[in-house]
Amino acid sequence: MSEPGSRRAAFAPSHAEQQEGWRAPGQDAGWLNPIRERFLLALLVRKELRVRYRGSALGMLWSYVKPAVQFIVFYIALGVFLQLSEGTPAYAVYLFSGIVVVNLFGEVFGNATRSISGNAPLVSKIYLPSQLFPWSSMIVALVHFVPQLLVLVVGALLFGWLPSLTSLVAFLLGMVILLVFTMGLGMLTAALNAAFRDVENFVDLIVMVATWLSPVLYRITMVEEAIGGTILWWLYQLNPLTIVVQLFHTAFWRYAGPVVDAVPGDPTLASPGEPFGLWWAGLLIAVVTFVIGTVVFERSKRRFAQEL
Repeated sequence: MSEPGSRRAAFAPSHAEQQEGWRAPGQDAGWLNPIRERFLLALLVRKELRVRYRGSALGMLWSYVKPAVQFIVFYIALGVFLQLSEGTPAYAVYLFSGIVVVNLFGEVFGNATRSISGNAPLVSKIYLPSQLFPWSSMIVALVHFVPQLLVLVVGALLFGWLPSLTSLVAFLLGMVILLVFTMGLGMLTAALNAAFRDVENFVDLIVMVATWLSPVLYRITMVEEAIGGTILWWLYQLNPLTIVVQLFHTAFWRYAGPVVDAVPGDPTLASPGEPFGLWWAGLLIAVVTFVIGTVVFERSKRRFAQEL
């Protein structure tokens, strides 16, 4: 009879397999799974896109239709009826550059929250690294974000905007902060939603309120006039979504022609850091949120099959 140790040795990975990153079934690379399992991640992204547009006549055109209708409603209600456009040059660019931010935030956050519970048959019946589900949801949201970004760029160009290094840096900073922060929240709520389905309804409320708690529809100067000098003013400016929206305004609106250039810059707690404002605070909050969300997700993933 062979020794138990010899049997284990027979199934142990060789040196070459270890060098190639060999892992036993059921083991994964934790937060590195989206990088190491790129093929599976791509399959999940294709699956989500096919399921979402199955039986749809317009398909990806909905990526244009939904934000267009949203923009028209807000522009007429706020820009025309409430006359917010009178004090904001190129208000259409200002408005849409904020709308694309909250739309991306809402889709990544909502889809990531439902990614585990929505893929219950896969999670409970076969082994797949759980991190792939929220990450595939983020990539699907980015696929829908690209058409909106193209519309924003074309609209800004019509108002005289020209790409610059400042615009590019502001855009990249905004995207990094937004995606890191939202994925941290999404990983956290995905783990909680596997056990408590009320979480996804709570997330829907957050997404709805987020549009109004960041300077998407109005100028931040209006907020300063109302609550400036109070702790609420500080908290408002430290909201990562406020920081990202302001970065998108810097990227696509603030330098959109001589008319907008003449408008004084919106206030921030770090005016010497203009035109990027509180980007460092937003990045710090985003990284901390991402670490917390990842840790909670990693500790909860072994219970997903039982909870579902």
